[in-house]
Amino acid sequence: MAWNVPGGNGDKDKDPWSARKRSGAAGPDLDQLVRNLQRRVAAALGGRGGSGFGLGLIIIVAVVLWLLSGFYIVQQGERGVVLRFGALSKVTEGGLHWHLPYPIETVEKVNVEKVSTVEIGYRSNPARNTKSKVPREALMITGDENIIDIEFAVQYRIKDAAHYLFNVRDPEATIAQATESAVREIVGKSTLDFALTEGRDAISRDARELLQRILDRYETGIHVVTVETQKAQPPNEVKPAFDDAVKAREDEQRLKNEAEAYANDVIPRARGAAARLLEEAEAYKASVIARAEGDARRFIQIAREYQKAPDVTRERLYIEAMEQVLSNSTKIYIDQKSGNNLLYLPVDRLAPRANAPLTTVAPPAPETESVGPLRESNRGRADARRRVQP
Repeated sequence: MAWNVPGGNGDKDKDPWSARKRSGAAGPDLDQLVRNLQRRVAAALGGRGGSGFGLGLIIIVAVVLWLLSGFYIVQQGERGVVLRFGALSKVTEGGLHWHLPYPIETVEKVNVEKVSTVEIGYRSNPARNTKSKVPREALMITGDENIIDIEFAVQYRIKDAAHYLFNVRDPEATIAQATESAVREIVGKSTLDFALTEGRDAISRDARELLQRILDRYETGIHVVTVETQKAQPPNEVKPAFDDAVKAREDEQRLKNEAEAYANDVIPRARGAAARLLEEAEAYKASVIARAEGDARRFIQIAREYQKAPDVTRERLYIEAMEQVLSNSTKIYIDQKSGNNLLYLPVDRLAPRANAPLTTVAPPAPETESVGPLRESNRGRADARRRVQP
């Protein structure tokens, strides 16, 4: 039977609490233990009673909270600079860290990935979307003793958080002054035309390199990302005259380009025509020489044949000459066996083309006495046959 089941006297012996009371061996009392602990803590803190214990507990909690305040979190892209009594202690990366709480150590967080902008020669107002000029910064003198109105924007980020915090009191003012100095040096070595036209990129690049060397010499912990030329123009007081000079220079360049294009078009054509004339002259020369040589050889051969048969050769030469003469002219053959004169006709219009077959023109009908005086004078003429050969 279980010890807590009611029963006889034997059951009472099974009760552990009853047995402990009967044996006289009393266990530790929890309340007594708590009271003893309070007395000991109070004695350690120099107090007596409950008020001393409460004060000590408060002090312990305060110390724990003070130690917990030393935990801090550094975000990605930031650096935590730990200062011990104002002096640099260490630089921490992103993550959870702990330092001795204030006032022993403090932490300065610096964003090293943020790209900031410093404006030189102007100030922009994003809220109103306006921009105001700063002539003291914008007006610079060039190497050819001209004045130029130039504006720059410098983009930078922090590469060394400790140097950025301890070596520079006002980083933006330092960057602005160093940029103005670098740009004035670069512009002072350039001409006005170079700064306004093709030299803008070169000036920006040289200014960035010089600015970075200056900031590194100052140990500012700043990296210059880019230096961009926002605007480069002459001052407003001389801008109309300068625009006229620029327009005249552009017209000069345009006329030069047109002249060069015309020369590039005419000169090759003239050279080609000259080469063609030379080739034609050479060909004509060769042709004349060859024809003369051929005529000489032909004349020698004809002379030999003439010595052998003069009459036949003479007749042959006559026929060839007549054939050559009459081959390209209109020929009219007239039969005058009857001894009558030919009546005038427009034979040049009656002649067929060169490739037309031989045609025979019919004789005109006999005329009567009713014809006019001109026709009556030709009365009695005989009919004639006319053969027209091309």
